[in-house]
Amino acid sequence: MKEDSLPPKPAPAADFPIERIEAEHVSRREFAKFLCLVSGGMAVGSGWVAVKDRIFPPFRFEGDYFVCKKSDVPPGGTHAFVVEGSGIPFILIHLNDGSFRAYEQKCTHLACAVFYSPEHDKIECPCHHGFFDARNGNVLQGPPPRPLPHLEVVIQGDAIYVREPSEKHET
Repeated sequence: MKEDSLPPKPAPAADFPIERIEAEHVSRREFAKFLCLVSGGMAVGSGWVAVKDRIFPPFRFEGDYFVCKKSDVPPGGTHAFVVEGSGIPFILIHLNDGSFRAYEQKCTHLACAVFYSPEHDKIECPCHHGFFDARNGNVLQGPPPRPLPHLEVVIQGDAIYVREPSEKHET
């Protein structure tokens, strides 16, 4: 049979003359190269996180910051707020016993938004079922590695203010 009597190959087969079996095969060298690239990328990412924490310290504010009035948050209720200039979401919680607490609204595991459950008197992270104590922010269960960052709550008459904690978080 002559070559000119064969039908012409379709365009994709002519442009890419690699057989499917060859395309699915991954050599040891290619696999090792892939592992090195992924490992290197993870090392660079971890290094960036460590350096970023040193270069850009966490946001701090001076004095008291007005959040809301006591009458705006019923017992068992919450009020979300952001301190001007920070961009960090916080949550003010009116506990069932009448006291107020303010925590960062991002889980310390993977920064999912947390919410207060008045029935259980816990702060819950729905992403990986992490639980925090609503009274002090300590981890009760799940993967979060550290307590929730908190703000000190100051009540003056009917007004609720928050400020930077005067001392380290209690554990």
